[in-house]
Amino acid sequence: MTRLKTLLAALAASAALTTGAYAQAATELRMQWYSDGNEGEVMQDLLTRFEAENPDIRVVLDNVAYDVIQTTLPVQLEAGNGPDMARVTNLKAPAEHWLDLRPHLKDPGYWETNFADYLDWMRPEGSDALPGVMTQVTVTGPFINKTLFDQAGVEVPVEGATWDEWVEAAKQVAASQDVPIALGWDRSGHRLAGPAISMGAKYIGEDGMPAVIDEGFKEMASRIAQWHEEGTMPKEVWGGVAGQTYAALNEEFANGNVVMYESGSWQIGQFTKTIGDAFDWWAVPQPCGPAACTGLPGGAALVAV
Repeated sequence: MTRLKTLLAALAASAALTTGAYAQAATELRMQWYSDGNEGEVMQDLLTRFEAENPDIRVVLDNVAYDVIQTTLPVQLEAGNGPDMARVTNLKAPAEHWLDLRPHLKDPGYWETNFADYLDWMRPEGSDALPGVMTQVTVTGPFINKTLFDQAGVEVPVEGATWDEWVEAAKQVAASQDVPIALGWDRSGHRLAGPAISMGAKYIGEDGMPAVIDEGFKEMASRIAQWHEEGTMPKEVWGGVAGQTYAALNEEFANGNVVMYESGSWQIGQFTKTIGDAFDWWAVPQPCGPAACTGLPGGAALVAV
């Protein structure tokens, strides 16, 4: 509550100073927000309590689909029509649009002390700005439909199993149980990164600059191409849209149509609600490559605009 109050009060002060209406009628701010589970309900409760304590500030919570955050918000930012605050997962690339709260905070040192590990994720390079706070820290990784494994009589691979071993097991389950998708995988470079690193991808060259394409990256990319070609992965997800468009298979997994699903920890709350007792599902250890067995951290931040 203290963090939210500090953030909103700072934004309100900034907005009021900008319009020259600091001591006048209530200031209205807009927060663009997406939810994986019940986060929107929690935020609305926080805002309701905040407004009760600060009647001169009104915060409108605009609950939107995640696709709006990914595709519409960037256009709004470039046009100068963005909200006052937004919950985002693309933290770094649009960082030039985030408002530096430092001049509006009573104790910037508190933020630096408590949030230092994540602030650079949302700052322009070389900046010491304080743009917002992480609302969620996540890691990518796979889920399986454990009930399907049991029905097929296929052993769940143990910790340390390779990607090839996991996918082979998923294919056996799909064939046995007539499940349409053996391996589901969000269409996202973020989901690809952990498995690629497991294969030896570096992503950063010796000069410290981005260098995505190397042998490790090619190892995982070639597997994904092969899994699409043989029908292990559905072509509609990665091949059905263009460019950087995001696509996910969480609904298909929740409907029992996917044996193994590469996504991330943010799905756990949603699956608890959408799957319920329909079947048993597990978050399983990261499959391995020759270099590592890893996912990739990430998350969502509430930033000022």
